Amino acid sequence: MPNFYWDEQLMVSDGVTPTILAIGDSWFWYPFLGGSLINNLGPVVAPRGHAILAKGMNGAEAGQYVHGPYADQFRETLRKYGASAAAVLVSGGGNDFAGFNDLRPLLKASCRDEATAPGCFRDNPGGLPAFIETLERNYRDLIGMVHARTGPGCHVVMHTYAYAIPDGRGVFGDHNWLRPALVDAGVRPELHRECIKYLLNTFADMLIRVAASDPAHFHVVDSRRALLDADWANELHPSPAGFRKLANGPWRETLQALGLA
Repeated sequence: MPNFYWDEQLMVSDGVTPTILAIGDSWFWYPFLGGSLINNLGPVVAPRGHAILAKGMNGAEAGQYVHGPYADQFRETLRKYGASAAAVLVSGGGNDFAGFNDLRPLLKASCRDEATAPGCFRDNPGGLPAFIETLERNYRDLIGMVHARTGPGCHVVMHTYAYAIPDGRGVFGDHNWLRPALVDAGVRPELHRECIKYLLNTFADMLIRVAASDPAHFHVVDSRRALLDADWANELHPSPAGFRKLANGPWRETLQALGLA
């Protein structure tokens, strides 16, 4: 019998009560062979007797967990299982900036004369600082909702994304997640990866800042440097081996420190 579920009805029919809740995007929901983080985290927490129930969906944005289409289902999940939850895992933010219409506005109108990654991003109203501020507000709203509906010993575990490769690869052929926005902005090819690193580092700094507000309950799994180029299936998603590496590397280390693995 598995100890990880995306289908709550199947979980109930198996007579399982979750002790770890997960709300997230495609890093928790990736549907292809080899799966996502969730099915790789199942064996990590199984020795401690934990079962995971995932909510959210592929393509979910961070704000949608508390102010959008996934808010009601997550509140209901917390109502049912929050009191007995040992942890709530959170994966969000990637879809907020991964897409031409999301990433392009964060970049300057033209980056052709920019020699550094930070120089390619807008810092005026509507630029990267405002974007990160909105993400931080959404994360604080989410973990506040979790904290109010779980017991005093429940941990909230967030994660950074590994340094993605903006080469245009999608699930089937090319995709407009990252590379097209960089090309349209005129970012020098040698700065493409540095721009994504800078964006992901800025996002990670925000998560670390949020976690520091209550380090006894809020934690960050730092995935940024955990993968090699060969560990990626496309611009946004690790390969099956990549997800296993994440689960058995930085995630296991964090969960073991919390007594969850």
